[in-house]
Formats: sequence, C-alpha cells, structure tokens
Amino acid sequence: MRLDDLDPSNNVRDLGSGGGGGFGGGGNILFALLPMLLGSRLGCGTIALIGIGAAIFMALGGGGALLSGGGTTGSGGQQVAQQKACDTPEELQACRVITSTEQTWTKLFADQGQRYPAPVLNFYEGSVQSGCGQASSAAGPFYCPADRGIYLDTGFFRELATRFGAAGDFAQNYVIAHEVGHHIQNVSGTMERVRARQARMSQAEGNALSVRVELQADCYAGVWAAQNRDRLEAGDIEEGLRAAEAIGDDTLQRQAQGTVVPESFTHGTSAQRMKWLKRGLDSGNPAACDTFSGAI
Repeated sequence: MRLDDLDPSNNVRDLGSGGGGGFGGGGNILFALLPMLLGSRLGCGTIALIGIGAAIFMALGGGGALLSGGGTTGSGGQQVAQQKACDTPEELQACRVITSTEQTWTKLFADQGQRYPAPVLNFYEGSVQSGCGQASSAAGPFYCPADRGIYLDTGFFRELATRFGAAGDFAQNYVIAHEVGHHIQNVSGTMERVRARQARMSQAEGNALSVRVELQADCYAGVWAAQNRDRLEAGDIEEGLRAAEAIGDDTLQRQAQGTVVPESFTHGTSAQRMKWLKRGLDSGNPAACDTFSGAI
C-alpha cells in the first residue's frame, strides 16, 4: 500500500519499555483490560479484549484475571512518552497508516455533519499501563476506550508473519485499521450500548455479541481500505484476507488445541472475518457494516 507521501501522524506516543509488574513468564499472564464491555459480572476467563491480538492470545491459552484497579480511567499512573515515535521503519509505517485513517474518517464523519476525534497510537515494549489497566504485549494490539488509545507492540507483526503466515504491509495495516474501527465504535456509542446489553447476558451470549463487535471493526477496516483504493497495490487485498483468515477463532483454536469450541468465540471464525473485511472493501460505506442485525 503506497503511503510514503503521507506525513506521520502527530497523534502518536512512544512509551518505550513498560514497567509495573503483574506479569509472569510464558502464557499465564494476568491482565486487566477493558472490563467496560462485560460490566461488573467479569471474572476469570470472561474478559473481552478489544483487538486482533486478543483472539490469538486467548486461543493459545492465555488466561485472564482482573487485577485490582484495572477498570480505572484516570490519568494517574499513565506512562509518559520516553522517546520519539515513528523512528523505526515499522513505527513509521504505522504512523502513516494512522494519518491515512485520520484523513479518511474525518471526511466520512464530516459527510454526516460530525467531527472525528482522532485516537492516539501508543507504541510500547513488553507491557504497558493504559487507561483500561495494565497489559502485556502477549495480548497483542488493543484499543482502550477509556483513554481513546490504540496500543501496539510492533513485534506483533513479526509474530503475525512468522507464526501465522500473514506477512505483508497490508496485513499490518489491516491490524491497525481494525483497532481504529474499535475507536469508531467507541465514539459512536456502539461500545456503550454493547456493554449495557452484555451486562444482562450469559457468558456465551456475551461472547456472541463480542463477535459482532469484532466483525464490525473488520468491516470498518475494509471501508478505510476501500476509501483509499488508489493507494492499494497488487496483492494487498489478498494479504488482508489472508490475515483475517489466520486469526479466526476456529483456526486459532484448532491450531492450539485441536478442537473448536464455538460458544467460546469472541472474534469470529475465519470465514466471518474474511466476509466482513471484504464487505467493507466492496462497499466503502460504514453503513454496510451493521453486524448487529441478522445473521453474520
């Protein structure tokens, strides 16, 4: 995808290496991330992560337990930028993707007579303290509604390419655009409505609703790409679809444990993720991304 002519976004911070304990080795990582989606009913194993990497984390055996204070939204304890962002090639690409999403969604919001409040992209290494609590890079890229921040350890892209066979710049762009899709859901009120509904649901029902949230973010990523079709290069769409296929709940569970448990899905099957990414690509219209009505 040709983005070289774009200046890096100013809405970026590099938080450097995270601190603040609470993380062990291997896959038994404690994290406190986005309890707002499932309300006060949350317990171990019922945490919904908003982000592509969360599907990989959970499918590969990542556990979940709320840490005290994980749901706070204040600025206390928030890390301060420690180095200049957009310095490495991976960061520079991500910064330009954010610029492109800012341009695209500013126009789409303006078409509806609204102002687009851009998110902040936060680079980090190892672990990070977000407005939604502390998280490890093992959880993958995620979006925090409390501080309207996208959190990204660019090392995830190497994992995406080498372990899951989803290489290519557009595969990486899709990941970032998906997180921006969650930001759209946040500022448009979708997340708050989902939270209210999930508070009255069983865990299985809440998981099913989370799938619809994730598929809509996939569709919004496709809308962004469609709005920038003149920048796409040969093979880009295939890279994106390959990435969507690689991170479907069924594919990840089959690889990790040999069996598939549909009621535990929180992000959607490979077929569903490809379907909704392609719907956004084909339509270029956010209105086509209604994953909450009818079958998915």
